[in-house]
Amino acid sequence: MKEYTWEVPAPLSTTPIQVTDGARIILRRYGNPKGPRLVLSHDNGLASDLYYPFWSRLMPDFDLIIYDLRSHGWNPRSALHNHNISTFVADNEFVRQAIDADFGPKPAVGVFHSLSAIVALNEDRPGEGWAGLVLFDPPLYPPPTGDPYEIDRLWRNCAAARQFRPARFRSPAAFVTDFRRSRLHERMVPGVAELASRTLLRPLSDEQEYELCCPPEWEAHVFQWGFAYGVEPSAKQFRCPVKVIGGDPTLRFSFMPSAELEGILGFEYDFVPDTTHFLQLEDPEECVTTMVGFLEQKGLA
Repeated sequence: MKEYTWEVPAPLSTTPIQVTDGARIILRRYGNPKGPRLVLSHDNGLASDLYYPFWSRLMPDFDLIIYDLRSHGWNPRSALHNHNISTFVADNEFVRQAIDADFGPKPAVGVFHSLSAIVALNEDRPGEGWAGLVLFDPPLYPPPTGDPYEIDRLWRNCAAARQFRPARFRSPAAFVTDFRRSRLHERMVPGVAELASRTLLRPLSDEQEYELCCPPEWEAHVFQWGFAYGVEPSAKQFRCPVKVIGGDPTLRFSFMPSAELEGILGFEYDFVPDTTHFLQLEDPEECVTTMVGFLEQKGLA
């Protein structure tokens, strides 16, 4: 298999903004400013730069605005008690307004994975302000015929597991070894472990040790309260077209948007074969192809 070294380039421009409670989020612009606009964010504990194998393929044709959720990636750490989905939802309103103010108004499609997808689904008026939404593997409740508490148990198990995750590493190489050890990451394209060491870690002041940008306690805090924000939305609620793209439902570690098709009735839904919850890092080419096909169909690309 061909080896890759994924190096995220410098953005065309950066814009730091203040959001809820004064926390800071740094917006970055990449790609083609004359193209259709896509706004991208990430899953719990990760960072948008980690998705570079996915969004780098969009740079020639799209105006890309990339941002991390508070206390993730490029952003300084903010208070733990405000690190929750409700605050992320409020932050997103500031993000949308700042994008229009700083980069010029333009119809924008939100491209969100897992946690950031759940944030989009929990907006007061889902889809308002977006020309479209592409949601990668949002962990939604099963329909009424299923057991919604299965999702609660899943989120709580994730919270417990994160509490025991190492927060510091003696070197990026030590992080890479730990990252590769997880079965959750075994299907990712070559080079992602090294990319993760560059995008999920920051050096401590003496540079003798490295810590996660989003500490395990912050990551676990989101999972502890995730059940309260799980939804089984209706397409009629949304003010824009929505595409749901999932991992392969036959594989372990995959979430399904719903346990039965009735739960996604009204949404456009596809899954990417032989991928799990981290499908954008496992088959980025097919994820881009599926997403762009939807955008072209809706006149958004």
